[in-house]
Amino acid sequence: MDELWVCQLGIVDFREALALQERLRAARQADEVPDTLLLLEHPPVYTRGRRSSADELPLGEAFYAAQGIEIVEVDRGGRVTYHGPGQLVGYPIMRIGDIIGYLRTIETAIVAALAQEDVAARGGGDRPTGVWAGGSKIASIGVHVSRRVSTHGFAVNVDNDLEPFDWIVPCGLPGLALTSIGSETGRAENLERFRARMAGQFALAFERRPRSISPERLLAALALPVGGAGS
Repeated sequence: MDELWVCQLGIVDFREALALQERLRAARQADEVPDTLLLLEHPPVYTRGRRSSADELPLGEAFYAAQGIEIVEVDRGGRVTYHGPGQLVGYPIMRIGDIIGYLRTIETAIVAALAQEDVAARGGGDRPTGVWAGGSKIASIGVHVSRRVSTHGFAVNVDNDLEPFDWIVPCGLPGLALTSIGSETGRAENLERFRARMAGQFALAFERRPRSISPERLLAALALPVGGAGS
């Protein structure tokens, strides 16, 4: 069984995480590192995928800046979404084959991890890619693939504030309802537990053997100084 590195990064600026993904993708393309799953949180940020349009941010950049939310253009698929503290973000940097199969396997892993939190959920199916709890979306997925290696990934609403989704057209779907593990269960402080469950279910779904590595070990493998990909 192939190894999967799992690295817990804590809260990381979005642009710094993007630079780290790019370095890691190049290393994976060169077979210098195995498939790797980065698990982290971001400070408040809206990211606009390749299919986003201006009307998905209807309140204007000045409003979002006043809320302390940055807007970043990205090369992943999908539309506009929000990331913030309390939301678990996963960036799998993996060599993949069929893209649709890859997306469906990510959905399967998220659904299984949510089931361990007593949240009944299902993958997109006839809906857009992502994971849904009842009629509300609980996780978003958007990826980019270059030379068969993936970047970007998934975001699961765990304990995060959902109000910033109300200020945009999330995923390009007007009126989309969002939910979180905390909202569904009424429990607080779910993130640490769910992070471990997500790592385990992701490795299981992709038939990988998980190996936890520290951020320092990851940066050393990429020949980067400790302190971040942008250093």
